[in-house]
Amino acid sequence: MMTNGVVHANVFGIKDWVTPYKIAVLVLLNEMGRTGEGAVSLLERRKLNQLLLPLLQGPDITLSKLYKLIEESCPQLANSVQIRIKLMAEGELKDMEQFFDDLSDSFSGTEPEVHKTSVVGLFLRHMILAYSKLSFSQVFKLYTALQQYFQSGEKKTVEDADMELASREEGERKMEKEELDVSVREEEVSCSGPLSQKQAEFFLSQQASLLKNDETKALAPASLQKELNNLLKFNPDFAEAHYLSYLNNLRVQDVFSSTHSLLHYFDRLILTGAESKSNGEEGYGRSLRYAALNLAALHCRFGHYQQAELALQEAIRIAQESNDHVCLQHCLSWLYVLGQKRSDSYVLLEHSVKKAVHFGLPYLASLGIQSLVQQRAFAGKTANKLMDALKDSDLLHWKHSLSELIDISIAQKTAIWRLYGRSTMALQQAQMLLSMNSLESVNSGVQQNNTESFAVALCHLAELHSEQGCFAAAAEVLKHLKERFPPNTQHAQLWMLCDQKIQFDRAMNDGKFHLADSLVTGITALNSIEGVYRKAVVFQAQNQMTEAHKLLQKLLTYCEKLKNTEMVISVLLSVAELYWRSSAPTIAMPVLLQALALSKEYRLQYLASETVLNLAYAQLILGIPEQALTLLHMAIEPILADGAILDKGRAMFLVAKCQVASTVSYDPLKRAEALESAIENLNEAKNYFAKVDCKERIRDIAYFQAKLYHVLGKTQERNRCAMLFRQLHQELPANAAPMINHI
Repeated sequence: MMTNGVVHANVFGIKDWVTPYKIAVLVLLNEMGRTGEGAVSLLERRKLNQLLLPLLQGPDITLSKLYKLIEESCPQLANSVQIRIKLMAEGELKDMEQFFDDLSDSFSGTEPEVHKTSVVGLFLRHMILAYSKLSFSQVFKLYTALQQYFQSGEKKTVEDADMELASREEGERKMEKEELDVSVREEEVSCSGPLSQKQAEFFLSQQASLLKNDETKALAPASLQKELNNLLKFNPDFAEAHYLSYLNNLRVQDVFSSTHSLLHYFDRLILTGAESKSNGEEGYGRSLRYAALNLAALHCRFGHYQQAELALQEAIRIAQESNDHVCLQHCLSWLYVLGQKRSDSYVLLEHSVKKAVHFGLPYLASLGIQSLVQQRAFAGKTANKLMDALKDSDLLHWKHSLSELIDISIAQKTAIWRLYGRSTMALQQAQMLLSMNSLESVNSGVQQNNTESFAVALCHLAELHSEQGCFAAAAEVLKHLKERFPPNTQHAQLWMLCDQKIQFDRAMNDGKFHLADSLVTGITALNSIEGVYRKAVVFQAQNQMTEAHKLLQKLLTYCEKLKNTEMVISVLLSVAELYWRSSAPTIAMPVLLQALALSKEYRLQYLASETVLNLAYAQLILGIPEQALTLLHMAIEPILADGAILDKGRAMFLVAKCQVASTVSYDPLKRAEALESAIENLNEAKNYFAKVDCKERIRDIAYFQAKLYHVLGKTQERNRCAMLFRQLHQELPANAAPMINHI
């Protein structure tokens, strides 16, 4: 049988076969041997040596592509190779025969050009052996394929030359540097025939590595599936191809195809005897239990928890029968994942960590510790205890070189510091992770920075910059995220949600409630709880108090059931704001006290400060500004240290309001000093609001300052503030919230 110039009997029955591309590589090797050391510089020879391995292991590529790669390394040798191939293709069949006869001379002599056991030597011997086994008709077909390969390559070279000439005339000299060890491109694979066993194994291992570490450099899902189908057409029992098909289908969230491929992988693994050859009859059972375990993980990923539990029970049963403690440990970890909503799940997790350490499974032990830390963070444990636990986990990572878990650990620290309201520490941890990833390179020239932890860190960075009013920097981070994680990749939802939230906050600050409302749909699709909460915020801003209250009450009940404490506190604060905007501050007080108790219990410092801010405002409305000022002094330090720019502005605005309200009983001189101090605080608040372009609050400050300047008799400053107020009042929508009736 012959396909695209590839002569083969059984696709994986032999290690290698001769193709026109491999003849071109043989010509390159022959020319390298014939060229003296003086003719090629040391740098060029080093580049050629680096080029050889991907050429020998990778799939067949077009002749023009091969010329380009050689020319980048050594232009002189590229010319020699081109002439040699041209003479062979335009000559006679005997020229190819003579070429293969001369190849064996490379091994002759006391100091041969190539050692028989080297990578190049093995390749030459395989090619000579494969060529010697061909019949005359197969040799003739191979030579015809070589001529077609050469003609198509020459045609492509001419086209490229014409395009290059045209681009030079237009003044565009943009050449994209191709890496020597680049990942397999789509046109390279499509031009090749069936892959040999070595080529197939290299292709699969490379694509699997790219899917794990840098998905953007792997083939597109459709192209990769096409190549895998081509591989499986010639060898349906190729188990590794089925597994890569499973990983590829996971990228596009295709539950049916991924399940189908996973089951086929384990079926082929059992049929080919790959497990049983090394493990006897035990190999058969091992495949079955790990098939059930992987199936459980797959169902869990797609949210099919009932099916996942059934598959996990099957895996546990088979593992217990075989006394496989390692498999049982993996099952125990997945049992925690499935039952983590239960109150006693931490007992299961602690047992899992102890067992993993006992059986020498550092990866599972570390994952268990990190899950335990995450659970205890949500339970309100102190930060120092959590960081000590993560330090123990980091010792395991460094000891066993678990670089992926080091990244996860740092990303988790970033999230914990943000949960506790320490934005400076979160920023430091995120930048540390980015610096570490930029230094670590895995094989095939891939930077291991396209993992989930990297995406999480970048999203935190974007949100932190946005909170500080650095929208240009946040946009740059998001742009980088979009390049690193295109929309079809598995971690793209992280930056999509982050982007939608930042846009929503900016629209709300700018008073564009209709735009914010249109963004709610996208947020809800990515995170339903966050979407419902922000819908209620929009209702509240549009003075639709009844609808907002109904939505917040439903969300509060749901979040209390899920034990989502952070969202419960946020909802309580919004409910309290509804009450005082409805002229019922006394009803708001118990709600705020409940929020404060929760934030203190779970050590959510930033939310506690925000709650105190709201309590102070409620006291101001109730006519006790002195107590409100006392409360503010308790809350303002964490807000100014780690808070968002908007919250800093709100705090300073509230301080100014309380100062003004406290001056009622002051004598005229002291009152004037207090009002001057309040105006300074208002200026500071206005600067904060200007950074986030919050026109509604700037309008309120202008109104308030105009009144204060009028009391102090400063007519010019009063008129300037009044003019600013009028401009902003005309710009803002008519349905905006009443002035000065919010923090």
